[in-house]
Amino acid sequence: MKYKTLGNTGLFVSELCLGTMTFGGQGVWANMGNVQQDDAQALIARALDHGVNFIDTADIYSNGASEEIVGQSLKNLGVRREDVVIATKVFGPVGPGPNDHGNSRGHILDSVKASLKRLQIDHIDLYQLHGADTVTPIEESLAALDTLVRQGLVRYIGVSNWSAWQMARALGHSERLNLAKIVTTQSYYTLAGRDLEREIVPLITAEKLGLLVWSPLAGGLLSGKFGRDKQPEEGSRRTTFDFPPVARDRAYKVIDAMETIATDRGVSVVQITRLAAASAPRHQRDRRSQAHRATRRECRRDRGTAERGRDREPQRSQRNHQGISSLDAARARGRTEAAAERRADHTGLEPETANPSPIDPKRDRRTPGRRSPRRPGPRPGETDASHAQALKPASTLRIAPVMRLAAGPARNATALAISRGSPNRPSEVRLR
Repeated sequence: MKYKTLGNTGLFVSELCLGTMTFGGQGVWANMGNVQQDDAQALIARALDHGVNFIDTADIYSNGASEEIVGQSLKNLGVRREDVVIATKVFGPVGPGPNDHGNSRGHILDSVKASLKRLQIDHIDLYQLHGADTVTPIEESLAALDTLVRQGLVRYIGVSNWSAWQMARALGHSERLNLAKIVTTQSYYTLAGRDLEREIVPLITAEKLGLLVWSPLAGGLLSGKFGRDKQPEEGSRRTTFDFPPVARDRAYKVIDAMETIATDRGVSVVQITRLAAASAPRHQRDRRSQAHRATRRECRRDRGTAERGRDREPQRSQRNHQGISSLDAARARGRTEAAAERRADHTGLEPETANPSPIDPKRDRRTPGRRSPRRPGPRPGETDASHAQALKPASTLRIAPVMRLAAGPARNATALAISRGSPNRPSEVRLR
């Protein structure tokens, strides 16, 4: 028998867990099975002999009879309490009253005492919320479970049949309020119904939650007794209670594939189903890890290639020394040219005249012997008269400072940008 930790805890449980929903056979649960005390005790003894140390039940199974059978069987077999991990649940109706179901604080505290009494034990290893309560605030349920953990009546807590967003909320509230966190989720998963892989498997992988799979045989449909051309045996569970719901066309395709594999490998269909249910979520996790490792290798390889390329360069450019790549510089030049064209369209001047910046940014250091940007001269192709007309003051002349981040060493270069006036727009001189 293989053993795994119960979620992100230090408690080891067997890979196989003995479910006891068929114990008792009372009420609607008689459709699932009708295993009484002697047969149930024999099943528990056989499971323990083969290394199973994990037993799961619920207070709703056969109106509590399942818990009574489990507790009495362990007592009759003389099993030490430390050698078995017992899990049970709370949520379903256990009485006719309005407070006899749900995840309210009152119902949780009352139900745990009743379960301890039926199981004949002093603590529960894993106490699970059997469903999501849409009435009770989740903070109330978590606080009640935290109280049980602090009192020593419950060791760990979990949920069952919850969606991914509900578990995420519970984890967030537990973190915020410093309450005991859920460590497991019990959900339906089988090769005929793999909805679990969409959201719940990624969540439990990220949060390191344990996964307890219920009905991996899809209610017996994947046991090998059913098929596209097989008639179910008399008294089979699916003939009396067709649960859980399964897409039959997909299930029959899965059964056909498993029968082929079972024949080639010399094993049973049940063995293939159990192995697939136990390993599929882990395979999902492994694929993501492999993809992540491959991405990291590619990044390291690309980074190493870039570093080797830089080592071969005789000298880095001055622009790269300032942290501006060639691509960024090209983009900056493109933006400057586009701005010049937009100004030309607006003022009616040519692009080179619309951006009259006669100063070379690489030479503008305001040092003696260099041309000052204060008095720009005529641009190429511009006469002295047109230049004088451009500098002619208007009745409303505005000088607006404009900051410009230039590529290269001349980040603080300044220039005068002069635009002609119009009847609707005055002449403007901008300091660049």
